Amino acid sequence: MSTSSNPPTDVQRTDAQRSDAQRSDAQRSDAQRIGIPRETFPLEKRVATVPDVVEKLIKLGFSVAIESGAGDAANFSDDAYRAVGAEVLPNAAAVWAAADILFKVRPPTSEEVALMREGQILIDFIWPAQNPDLMQQLAAKKVTVLAIDSLPRTLSRAQKMDALTSMAGVSGYRAVIEAANAFGRYFNGQITAAGKVPPAKVFIAGAGVAGLSAIGTAANLGAIVRANDTRAEVADQVTSLGGEFVKVDYEEDGAGGGGYAKVMSEGFQAAQRQMYAQQAREADIIITTALIPGKPAPKLITAEMVQSMKPGSVIVDMAAEQGGNCELTVPNEAVVRHGVTIIGYTDLASRLAKQSSTLYATNLLRLTEELCKAKDGVAVVNMEDDAIRGLTVVKDGEITWPAPPLAQAPKPAPKPAAAVVEQKKSGHGHGAAGPLPAKTLAIIFAIAALAFWFIGAYAPAAFLGHFTVFVLACFIGYMVVWNVTPALHTPLMSVTNAISSIIAIGALVQIAPPGTAGTARPDDLIRWLAFAALVLTAINMFGGFAVTRRMLAMFRK
Repeated sequence: MSTSSNPPTDVQRTDAQRSDAQRSDAQRSDAQRIGIPRETFPLEKRVATVPDVVEKLIKLGFSVAIESGAGDAANFSDDAYRAVGAEVLPNAAAVWAAADILFKVRPPTSEEVALMREGQILIDFIWPAQNPDLMQQLAAKKVTVLAIDSLPRTLSRAQKMDALTSMAGVSGYRAVIEAANAFGRYFNGQITAAGKVPPAKVFIAGAGVAGLSAIGTAANLGAIVRANDTRAEVADQVTSLGGEFVKVDYEEDGAGGGGYAKVMSEGFQAAQRQMYAQQAREADIIITTALIPGKPAPKLITAEMVQSMKPGSVIVDMAAEQGGNCELTVPNEAVVRHGVTIIGYTDLASRLAKQSSTLYATNLLRLTEELCKAKDGVAVVNMEDDAIRGLTVVKDGEITWPAPPLAQAPKPAPKPAAAVVEQKKSGHGHGAAGPLPAKTLAIIFAIAALAFWFIGAYAPAAFLGHFTVFVLACFIGYMVVWNVTPALHTPLMSVTNAISSIIAIGALVQIAPPGTAGTARPDDLIRWLAFAALVLTAINMFGGFAVTRRMLAMFRK
């Protein structure tokens, strides 16, 4: 007895063919395989890549293998990875054994390093300054390691690979959410029938990426936000997000190399502590974000400052994993000290696992595109590339961290100073040329005098009255408006204002004409028309000046 089955539809056949084509294209003998093991660090929910990015990695020529369950905590199922062409392997050992390139979020453990083999490439957060033993273990395995946290952030083209910025933005947002959860009031002020609720006062210590994200989130929730940073140039960024920049009364720049902060002098730190002590007494919520590469987090909030805060206040210490900015912080815990809740969670980005995983996967994709410009499924670590050189902390078993400083672009040669030609200012506001030659002036006055004599000799008396009004309006309008400083109006605006002033003065004379022989007073129609002209021109002139002043104020600090 024969059995029959339904033949596949055209759509099913097309999808299957497309999937097979992707697999065969990515699984060539010379192509490399990217492996994504499940993160084993406590409380870590992120995964190093997501299904949408897997598709793009396959288009670059790579094959992708992921450990079963690696994306579960971030709401990415194994079936979702299979659907886009990834191979799901049963355990971590299988992934480490099959992969040529490893994507991870947290630094590998000693057990994971033991699973590595010579020639593999690891792309990960490594923190080489904080993990010297790990660096030695990786070097002993003769592998190549790209530390995503060592990216030279001053390179503009490196922004697309900047995972630190991506994760810091998520963490800053989540820090405000955690603070709001622990805080017992609204963030925004409200007036209700039951009484008035004042807005929360939030102080952000550190205005890096995480701090700016926290500033924007808190300001959007309606809080009064103040912030401080050792780098004076971020003051405008704080203000643009709705915060107030609090300056330390000590002149010192905190900008370090590579776009990171530096350790400040003792004098600055003393002045900073005084400012923090004042803010602690006033603030309802303090969020600290201060980190220095290769060093423990600076202690900004002392136990005495915590004790001075109002009961029910909240501190979110985003530097808890590196020792904390608050003396009373307990990593991975929320504790209450002196009536103040101190949150020391180290997994803020992981608490938004799906979003942070997507951003991190995109950063690694952009890095992979730089490593595989030929799109042939083979990653090439080019040490001549400034971005790749900065990222590479171990190359074929040799420790290459820290990277040499980036070469500064040569300054352009100074242009030879041009001869300064002193120009006499014209007597009027916009003219830059000197006075006319005497011969030219004589010719102009002669022609003008002849023209006025001709008009006076042959024109009727009524016309002379109107002509006199016109000449006076032109002269007075020019003298009054054209001499206004150019900073208050554009050249085009000055011309229109001069014309408007001519119309205004003419209208004034028509409303109340001088008692000139042969000139009769105008009828009511002309008077009302002159009045309307006066009103419209006045609106044009004074409105123009008002608009110009507002435009200038936008560019005035």
